[in-house]
Amino acid sequence: MSDKAVIAQKSPIPVEVEAGKDYWWCSCGQSKRQPFCDGSHKGTSFTPVQWTAETTGRKFFCACKATNGQPFCDGAHKAL
Repeated sequence: MSDKAVIAQKSPIPVEVEAGKDYWWCSCGQSKRQPFCDGSHKGTSFTPVQWTAETTGRKFFCACKATNGQPFCDGAHKAL
């Protein structure tokens, strides 16, 4: 396994989040539950990123795994 994340898709994934709930963003790109972790990173150098929603609403999670604003999309997929 390489130290480079797999690109799950080249566009963000909109998710309706709930205030106070924890979310575990997949940083490796291998999860079948994108944009969230399903444990596929085990045995790699990747770890999921925990994020807790402060408010209820829609967030755009990164799916290309190249964002500098983990776990959210910063438009990095446009350069891939």
